[in-house]
Amino acid sequence: MSVHFGELAKKVGANGTVSSEEILVLRREAWPDGRISQAEAEAIFALDRQLESKSSEWVDFFVEALGEYVVNQRAPAGYVDRENASWLMMQIDHDGSLCSMSEVELLVRVFERASNVPQALKDYAISQMELAVLEGTGPTRDGGQLAAGNVTAAEVKLLRRAIFAPASERPAAVGRKEAEMLFRLKDATLEADNAPEWQQLFVQGVANYLQGYSDSNAQISHERAQELEHFMNESRSSVGGFLGRMAKASPAAFGQVFGRRDNGTSRLEDVVAAEAVTHAEREWLDAQIDANGRVDAYERALLDFLAED
Repeated sequence: MSVHFGELAKKVGANGTVSSEEILVLRREAWPDGRISQAEAEAIFALDRQLESKSSEWVDFFVEALGEYVVNQRAPAGYVDRENASWLMMQIDHDGSLCSMSEVELLVRVFERASNVPQALKDYAISQMELAVLEGTGPTRDGGQLAAGNVTAAEVKLLRRAIFAPASERPAAVGRKEAEMLFRLKDATLEADNAPEWQQLFVQGVANYLQGYSDSNAQISHERAQELEHFMNESRSSVGGFLGRMAKASPAAFGQVFGRRDNGTSRLEDVVAAEAVTHAEREWLDAQIDANGRVDAYERALLDFLAED
C-alpha cells in the first residue's frame, strides 16, 4: 500500500497543485486502517515540496496526517521519541530552505497534541518559529498573512499557540528560551509596522516567564511514559514494586501524584510564590533590557505591567 500511495502522491503533485478531490483520494489511501506508515509520511512530505500552491484543505490534510504519525504512531501514544523527533527535523530541513507554512503549522500541531517531546525538538521549534516570524511570507492556514520584517496578527497567533502548547518548553507557561526569543523578535522588529497584538503578547509572555506558575512535573519523559504503559499492560507486575521504583526515580513527581509535596507547601502557596520576581530573574530581565541600550516602548509596557502586580 505504501508503494502505491507514494506513486499516487507523485502523480497528484506533478502539476504543482492538488485539488479537493485528489486530497480526498489521498486521505482514503493513507488512512484505511487509521494509521500512517513512515513511507506514506515521507511521500506526503515530498508532495508538499512539489506543490507550488497549497490550499487550506491541503494544509489541513498535511498537518492532520503527519501530526498523527509523529505523535501517535509509536508507543506510548502522545510522547514523541528521539527517533521521530530527528525524522521530523530532517524532513523539514530537507530542502535547506525556510520552513513553509504547512511545516510551521505541523510543528505547532505536534506541540499542541503531544504530552512531551525531546529537548532537541523544543529548541528546534523555537528557532523555526523565530525564522517564520522574521523571514516568512505568504498566507497562513486561517487566512492571515506572514510578513518579513514585522510581526503580524497571524504571527502573534502562531507564537501564542506555540509557547503555551502542552509540550512546549514550560507547559501552560513560558520558558526562559521562549522569553528570550520574544526579546529577540522585539528587538528585530522594534521600528516595524507591527500588529497591536504583538506588544500584548510580548508583555504577557515575558511576565508569564517571570511570574507564572508551572508544575515542574507536568511533563514526564518518553522513557517514563513507556514504563507506565508497560506497567498498565503487564498484569503480573507488582503494584508495590512499581510504586517503589517510581518514588526512587522521581520523588517529586511521586509526591505530586499521591498528595505529598516535598517542600511542605500547598499548590496555592507555590502559585503565590511564583509571582515574586527573584533576584536571579531581575538580573536576567536587566540584561535583556540593557541589550539594546535603552528602555523601549515594549519594555516600558512590560515594566509597568510588572509594577502593577
